[in-house]
Amino acid sequence: MAVPQARQKNRRDAIGMGVALLNRLSKSRTIERLGLRKQTERVVFEATKTGFRTAGALTRNFKAVSRATKPARLPSAKGSGKFDLTPTEDQEMVVGVVREFAAEALRPAAAAADTACATAPLVLAQSSELGLSLIEVPEELGGIVTERSALTGVLVAEAMAYGDMGQAVACLAPAAVSTAISLWGDEVQQATYLPAFTGDSVPAAALAVVEPRALFDPFELRTRAQRVDDGYVLSGVKSLVPRGAEAEVFVIAAEREGHGPALFLVESNHPGLTVEAEPSMGLRAASLSRIILDAVPAQLLGEGSAEDYAECIRLSRLGWCALSLGTAKAVLDYVTPYVNERIAFGEPISHRQSVAFMVANIAIELEGMRLVTYRAGSRAEQGLTFARETALARRLCTEQGMRIGTDGVQLLGGHGFVKEHPVERWYRDLRAVGVMEGAVLV
Repeated sequence: MAVPQARQKNRRDAIGMGVALLNRLSKSRTIERLGLRKQTERVVFEATKTGFRTAGALTRNFKAVSRATKPARLPSAKGSGKFDLTPTEDQEMVVGVVREFAAEALRPAAAAADTACATAPLVLAQSSELGLSLIEVPEELGGIVTERSALTGVLVAEAMAYGDMGQAVACLAPAAVSTAISLWGDEVQQATYLPAFTGDSVPAAALAVVEPRALFDPFELRTRAQRVDDGYVLSGVKSLVPRGAEAEVFVIAAEREGHGPALFLVESNHPGLTVEAEPSMGLRAASLSRIILDAVPAQLLGEGSAEDYAECIRLSRLGWCALSLGTAKAVLDYVTPYVNERIAFGEPISHRQSVAFMVANIAIELEGMRLVTYRAGSRAEQGLTFARETALARRLCTEQGMRIGTDGVQLLGGHGFVKEHPVERWYRDLRAVGVMEGAVLV
């Protein structure tokens, strides 16, 4: 049956993203496993009541992608002209469902995942069903969006990290690759790889930028890309790669001789690619690995321009800022009732000025971190320059994030040192924000 013209027009509305993801979630087996059927049906019902009626028209057309003569690119979001970082209604709905998933699936499994140094396969499968890899994929390529949604990516990463940062990185790693291909890949690369990320079985994948050396600079890479007849071969070592052992495809940063750093697509089954476990202080649930490349065949992602690479680094840093927001909020929400209920010398320790001020400072710094991160994300999705805002967000989230983790441990005293309480894990995870590059992308 033909879709009415009005409904065809609605497919281009900004609310389409929220509707499509909610429609996908309402049919997901994950909802049944987590016992979230009633909550999800309520959200979908409320969305329908307020005019979100376009889900039925949002279908994926893979054949059109295979015949494309140029890559599909998302247009920049339209700004209101006002300084307003309030999430839109569809963003609130999407994040609400992700927040439920983080609370019901990630938070209870966090301690076990940290001990096992791996996120459970069931949790990874459930996160794939949420459609996280679709948030930055154009609708015509099987995604759910019609314009850039970097701020939505920030909100989703923040909500996931509130459950557990390590598992959040593991769940978001494939989305970083699908986002990179959507933003910078050519039409052949999009047609080749994106169908897998928009299908029912999302492959494990990772964005690898960091190299194992002190004072690493993502714009001065030692991993080299050498030109050969049919493309490139990569040689070097990449560090802190999430789920590297199970990844089927990588986007790897390497120095392109005579052109500077660029991104390359690498399939993991090529000879010369070796994966080693890389145990870490934090983010243990992300199964961080070291990738050793010895003349591994690779494809230059898109045109390989310096501007694309710089944008990748900034968007990745925004992703890490978002992860720090979620974890820092978890610290605040945990220590506040603790200091009110912990009795020392006949009264709650929150009656002590030093304790009360420390908790207040966590809340104050968290609001500053959130404001500058949201501003950078908003400018990114509008196609405006966001280098300055990203630099400010990274500086603030790195320094204050680590301080919030330290203060959280301090406020719990001896309890902050033991694994009975989750604050020590959040402290270890927050220290990763200053050293990680790549892995996540918004």
